[in-house]
Amino acid sequence: MTHHTHREVRLAARPEGPVKDDLFEIAEVPVPEPGPGQVLVRNTHMGVAAVMRTLMDENADVPMDSFGIGAPLNGPAVGEVIAAPGTELTPGDLVEHRLGWREYALLDADQAHRLEPGLMPDPAAYLSQGPTALMGIERGAEVRTGDTVFVTGAAGGVGSLAGQLARQFGAARVIGSTGSQAKADRLISELGYDAVVIRGAGPIEDQLREAAPDGVDATFDNVGGEQLTAAIAVANRGARIAIVGALASQLATETTNASKTEIDTLSLLSRSITLRGIALYDHLDLIPQWNRRFAEGLRTGTLSFPHTRLHGIEQAPQALRELTEGRHLGAVIVEL
Repeated sequence: MTHHTHREVRLAARPEGPVKDDLFEIAEVPVPEPGPGQVLVRNTHMGVAAVMRTLMDENADVPMDSFGIGAPLNGPAVGEVIAAPGTELTPGDLVEHRLGWREYALLDADQAHRLEPGLMPDPAAYLSQGPTALMGIERGAEVRTGDTVFVTGAAGGVGSLAGQLARQFGAARVIGSTGSQAKADRLISELGYDAVVIRGAGPIEDQLREAAPDGVDATFDNVGGEQLTAAIAVANRGARIAIVGALASQLATETTNASKTEIDTLSLLSRSITLRGIALYDHLDLIPQWNRRFAEGLRTGTLSFPHTRLHGIEQAPQALRELTEGRHLGAVIVEL
């Protein structure tokens, strides 16, 4: 039984600086009627990610469309099919799609990806950023047995899985970076990191040299800026550095030098260092691979899903604000 109306979160204004709650409005709108070839989904879970702050700007320097003022935001969501006339989907199917930030979503059938029933012990796990973590560890940084691995932004939704995967791919030593001692302690006690460098606790390069006395073989970089510069400085001969995110520039409050990365090209050359930008839309085959790996890891206890869960669509703006403020370890999920 569908309701007659549902709520969606709209972008009310472009941000000038950090995410604030008054940039959003929650609108009550009629539940749409699916036509032939369309699917109506009742969303049960949605994820928020740092890139959403970037998409709130009018001109986002990412290969995705910016959010429109007065229009609902969008992002990854999981939900249950309510109606799907003339399609291969049936009511009750669990699907994943890109129209989060609303309680009901209407989309063309090819935009809803049917999920294997019962694969994940928790449907929220489909919203992990694990495919990106797997891509960066396996194909970007090419982590192999015996490596010392450095993961920047280690406490985020991507980094908290990348560190676990580095270990699965044979890393001998895994070092992370984060913004607080509290998060650093949790990364070491809960997520298997050997050492953590802390943003703001002294020059990153000095901390990294101390944490990796034998140098770094593979870097999974979510941040850029000073952390990437440090990774290059401490890289061993033949090191692989994967550029997976650019949080320093995405979350910079103004255009500062902190978001720019100075690269010593001579050191890349003399030590044969590979610097590789890598994005998931070129590696979509990893999504089903990751889902199988994650489901098995969650069931056997060999992988964990660090996340914070907020309840109700009215908490979605707060979820994104708290994520960008660095309040949470791991992914941030809203249960609708």
